[in-house]
Order: sequence, then structure tokens, then C-alpha cells
Amino acid sequence: MAEPKKRQSPSRTGKRRSHLALKPMNPATCSHCKQPKAAHRVCGNCGYYAGVEVFSPED
Repeated sequence: MAEPKKRQSPSRTGKRRSHLALKPMNPATCSHCKQPKAAHRVCGNCGYYAGVEVFSPED
């Protein structure tokens, strides 16, 4: 089985891993109540998703 010729430096490892960090989510606006919500999720404020009521939130 092939083995690496030399050890990889920490800076080179860090350069490779620089794209692995999680990026913060950008909030979308609900089309029904105009409140911020996570994209492609049911709105927690009004219970609508894509113009259809999925659940009625408890007041």
C-alpha cells in the first residue's frame, strides 16, 4: 500500500481544512407573516410553509 513520502505540515493541513467550517445560516422571510425563519422550514410564528398552513401555533 502506498505511503506518503513526507509528513504534511500543520499549515498545509490548515489550508486544506479552511473550507470545512460551518457557515452561519441566512434567515429567510416568511411569505405569510414576513417574520424571519430558517429557509425550507415551516415558520414557527404562523405555521405556514409555501403558502399552505401546516399547523396552527398555540397562542
